Amino acid sequence: MKYMKLGAKPDVFQTEGNIRFVATELATDIVITVGDVKFYLHKFPLLSKSSRLQTLVASTDEEGNDEVDISDIPGGPSAFEICAKFCYGMTVTLNAYNVLAARCAAEFLEMFETIDKGNLIYKIDVFLSSSIFRTWKDSIIVLQTTKSLLPWSENLKVINHCVDSIAAKASIDPSEVNWSYTYNRKKLPSESDPDSHWNGVRKQLTVPRDWWVEDICDLEMGLYKKVILAIKAKGRTTGEVVGEALRAYAYRRLFSTLDSAASNGLDCTRHRAALDTIISLLPPERGSVSCGFLLKLVRAACLLGSDEALRGELVKRIGSQLDRASVSDLLIPASSDENALYNVDLVSSILEEFMVQRNGDEEALDGESYPASLVSGESELALVRLVDGYLAEIAKDPNLPLQKFIAIAEMAPLVARPTHDGLYRAIDMYLKEHPSLSKSEKKRLCGLMDCKKLTAEASSHAVQNERLPLRLVVQVLFFEQLRASACADAAAASDHHPSSALRSLLPRENGNSYGSSRSAATTATTEDDQWGGGGVPASGDTSSFRSMSGLGNNKSGGNGGKATAKGPLQMPRKMLSKLWSGKASSGENSGGSDTSESPGSVNLEAETKSTHSRNTRHSVS
Repeated sequence: MKYMKLGAKPDVFQTEGNIRFVATELATDIVITVGDVKFYLHKFPLLSKSSRLQTLVASTDEEGNDEVDISDIPGGPSAFEICAKFCYGMTVTLNAYNVLAARCAAEFLEMFETIDKGNLIYKIDVFLSSSIFRTWKDSIIVLQTTKSLLPWSENLKVINHCVDSIAAKASIDPSEVNWSYTYNRKKLPSESDPDSHWNGVRKQLTVPRDWWVEDICDLEMGLYKKVILAIKAKGRTTGEVVGEALRAYAYRRLFSTLDSAASNGLDCTRHRAALDTIISLLPPERGSVSCGFLLKLVRAACLLGSDEALRGELVKRIGSQLDRASVSDLLIPASSDENALYNVDLVSSILEEFMVQRNGDEEALDGESYPASLVSGESELALVRLVDGYLAEIAKDPNLPLQKFIAIAEMAPLVARPTHDGLYRAIDMYLKEHPSLSKSEKKRLCGLMDCKKLTAEASSHAVQNERLPLRLVVQVLFFEQLRASACADAAAASDHHPSSALRSLLPRENGNSYGSSRSAATTATTEDDQWGGGGVPASGDTSSFRSMSGLGNNKSGGNGGKATAKGPLQMPRKMLSKLWSGKASSGENSGGSDTSESPGSVNLEAETKSTHSRNTRHSVS
């Protein structure tokens, strides 16, 4: 920190309570009152430097009074004491904390060069221009002191000088930074260097582009806004760095106290002002601020009850980069008057915005045009993982309506899901937390899932999951049987025709493999089949279904009744008994059962009239 010493005489000011005086043999002849403090001083040194005191003393002499009241002096008693010591020639030290108060007090006392050469105003101005405004942290400290000295600091242009100095230093090339700064955060992703050593020698640490961010977080909101606007006006700082500055400021000035203030019913006017200012300063470039930060802002907007226009602006920005969010970012609490844990409607609107921009619409934000580009495969994959993870979390809410759960699930592109394991996990969680669902609701819920897209691990869990409808379990078993059969056929073919085996594993254009092409004929379903898993065995696959039915007791196999490690999945005996007993008691067309015969269900007798098929059906019933 820079400082300046004035005067050479020893400091002989003394204090007794609210009285301050100069300890000299010469009696004092004037009393200066500043607030509740009285200064017993001498007229001559004061009047030789202050034009205003000359005027005030002249008026008091006419009234026969030796007391002058200047309680309205900026900076109060401490600032006046600096001026008084300067008049006496006593040693006084100026620094970034007291220099502005002394400058405003000197202006009030009219300590100009016309009164005395080398007066206090001149000396302070030299100190400010040659030292304070050239020093990074001193400029910030002085700027912080300007608020309590308004309007004097504004009229003296000190605020403008400080803001311009700070903005100029923040905008220079980081390689030219040779002063101290505060930096306790991780570097920007674009600057991260995993290897800080080269050939065993530690690399010289480079100055990060956002080196200035933390130091200006100490500024009051109005001053902070002036600095950010000045930095943006210079045009040499990227949107990413400005966005990082706003994020750091929001965490310190907004997020850290928002929850406690809102929950305790405190006045949140300051928080609303901070939120509005931060949003107004967001750089227009897409990706300049993280999606997680934007979601925290929209959460704060909901908590503070901000207007719809403000939230709509944030939703548009989030929609342009939703694939970069995390599940925890989306878990925005619902308002206190809602009977729910999370604000699902807000997330739904964000997903809709994402899909609008993905489909080619062009949205405008803050005067900047955002061309909607086609989302890459990686982006779509990230989105469906995000949606599935979000569904698994909100499914734990016992008050979440089924239609909202389904609406969120259907917003993610179905073709973008390479597997349905994440969706299955979310559906299973919803079934667990909502045990009172009707059969039709379970059917509608499970219809979101495609059994063909479950991995072996998920399928193994599904066939033992008693929360799932039995018909869905049968579908899982069937498609696992087809998968195992295809693998066996491919293994057998590879012994004679390796190229054919490889070809059998390649996907067809319709998503099936060459090796499982026969499943296309055996899994045909009618248009009113609402189960996303597709079809079930037809007459051409009675042998396949027979092998599935005998999983629990395979006495005709070559392994002595034991399923091999690579064999099809086994349905638990409890679920098998429920399935077969249910069919025996309800007949062929029991419409109210989960195992009822609907389009695509297991009806081998209807599919084939052969005696062999009927016997097969009887054996599994």
